[in-house]
Amino acid sequence: MNEQNKFKNQAGGLKEPAGMQDREMDQEMNQDFELEQALHEFKSSVHAWSDAAYNRPRTVTREIRHRSWRLASGWALGCLLVAGSVSGGLFEHQHRIDLEKASAQRAAEQQKLARQQQAAGVSDEVLLAGVDNDVSRQVPSAMEPLAQMMSEDESK
Repeated sequence: MNEQNKFKNQAGGLKEPAGMQDREMDQEMNQDFELEQALHEFKSSVHAWSDAAYNRPRTVTREIRHRSWRLASGWALGCLLVAGSVSGGLFEHQHRIDLEKASAQRAAEQQKLARQQQAAGVSDEVLLAGVDNDVSRQVPSAMEPLAQMMSEDESK
């Protein structure tokens, strides 16, 4: 072997014998193999643990009594809402019917009154003249004592 083949160049410019480099490579390969084997064992133990955790029997507890009142109150409030909506609609419908009946009754009364006035044949002017005659006096009530004194003087 010549001297150049016996030593290989290193990164720092130093030369080292070729046999030492082979031993280091063997050590690195051994470390890589050990690391791969350790990682493989770790992976298989994680898979075994997760399979055991996944397949173990589980107990499930139900809290029926805590949810039952919520369910019942939800249904009760829903029914109350529906009943309120329906009764409000019925109340509004009945109110409209009552208003229509009242307006029809008022219109019928007005027509009846108009027919009575026409049947009597009495006009407004004739009625006002009758009222004026009934209410009118020759002397107002405040002046009546004076009027009496005047009539007594005339009679004397």
